[in-house]
Amino acid sequence: MLLGTAPQSLDPGLDYTTQGSEFNWVVYTGLTTYSHASGAAGGQLIPGLCSALPTISNGGKTYSCTLRKGLVFSNGKPVKASDFAYTVERAIKIPWGGSGSFITPIIAGASQYAAGKAKSISGITTNDATGKITINLTAPYGPFDNVLAFPSLGLIPSGFPMKVEATSPPSGDGPYMITNIVPNQSFTAVRNPHWAAQNIPGIPAGHVTVNVKISSNLQANALAVLNNSADIFDWADTIPGSLLGQIQSQAASRFKMVNLGGSTYYIFLNVTEKPFSSQLAREAVVTGLNQDAMSRLGSGTLEPACYFLPPAVPGHPTAPCPYGTPGLGNLAKAKQLVKQSGMEGQPVTVWSETRSPRQQWMTYYTQFLNQIGFKATQKVIADATYFTTIGQAKSVHPQTGFADWNQDFPNPVDFYGPLLDGNSILPTNNENFGQTNDPYINAQVKKLGSTPTTQLSSVVSQWQALDEYVARKAYVAVFGYQKFPFFASNRLNYGALVFQPIYGWDITSFALK
Repeated sequence: MLLGTAPQSLDPGLDYTTQGSEFNWVVYTGLTTYSHASGAAGGQLIPGLCSALPTISNGGKTYSCTLRKGLVFSNGKPVKASDFAYTVERAIKIPWGGSGSFITPIIAGASQYAAGKAKSISGITTNDATGKITINLTAPYGPFDNVLAFPSLGLIPSGFPMKVEATSPPSGDGPYMITNIVPNQSFTAVRNPHWAAQNIPGIPAGHVTVNVKISSNLQANALAVLNNSADIFDWADTIPGSLLGQIQSQAASRFKMVNLGGSTYYIFLNVTEKPFSSQLAREAVVTGLNQDAMSRLGSGTLEPACYFLPPAVPGHPTAPCPYGTPGLGNLAKAKQLVKQSGMEGQPVTVWSETRSPRQQWMTYYTQFLNQIGFKATQKVIADATYFTTIGQAKSVHPQTGFADWNQDFPNPVDFYGPLLDGNSILPTNNENFGQTNDPYINAQVKKLGSTPTTQLSSVVSQWQALDEYVARKAYVAVFGYQKFPFFASNRLNYGALVFQPIYGWDITSFALK
């Protein structure tokens, strides 16, 4: 299997990338998890290490479940209820990038633990003898069942170091385990020898060992799969446009483009620093972007867009875009807005990944900023460290650059919580790159986030209104919703492959013909 970008980490306490989650979700099973199925069925929650989905009581503030009997980690050590509390504590201490949205403000006592004012999380109680786990929340939080399915909350053994172990991550209880890690070069996913005996319904044991090579040369990666010298092109990478027609004609039986509908590609705009502290400057970016040109740079796989919530996520607006129909952009209007903002001539650093087409997208964006009146330069960062670097909110202060988000679960709070809620800003591993801290957004996220995922239809109109507000304020410059390649060699049973809507490739479905 070929990855164009290395995971942020194969240690689940740190990783918050699509590349890491693709593997970590089958290494670190949570109390809940997702169906191993393609399409909408893959978004269905199922019990993971718990014998049933959690029981919810106390007006939506208490979740409880009991671990299955006979669970063991991949190292053979028994799984205990107290391992869950330890796993959560470690995710806070590292910290995992989603902790500021999904743990510390949600679980009772977690914020005190994060601040060093408590030695444990008071809202979590466990009983190793019975396997019962009880979690008390600060307030009702509708998608908390989904939070429990994060790979970063998949159980690890108590006592594992409270620091990132890049080459020796903790043992998990999942169908696979990771070995032979060479950072930014390769790793291997092998079947967990203890998994099948646990016989957990709905979670298959897998069929093959998956050798993963990391290479940013997407042209070579695509050719290798086309020529059957490699088996899998990663779903989160982009097929180079020069090869797309050849692949479509020569490998039609093992290639297709899939629109998951749950991904947003956008440019973050730091509202705390010039020039994007000015709404007019932000409007200039949104108004003038040539999204059609950006789509061409991405082999035509981007659907031009303006709204932060993508089409498959409840709350995606249907109203017209506030600054014109996405496409060619209005360059003259953008120049006018820059002059009106008083920010003309302001220096701007555009942060960019190395990989294609993300670097090309940001090269175009840098040129565009110069066209409309800024003095922009591009800063290219190695893929493996890009999001960690721009997540240093206090020390790096990134002004603007590439960002994307693939749904963790089908609920708009998954986008708004970590990315636009001011309460989620972290000093390190921050995901709110634009430092957005709008009281109206914060209040709406808190209010609407209490609605269970199963009842989202009751608040869809309110989420739509919030997303339209964000578009009017130009807090982010959305430039497209992405389609992804589903491309494999002819050695694999293509018809049996599962393309999971949250994690992409389901490696448990990989099987030779």
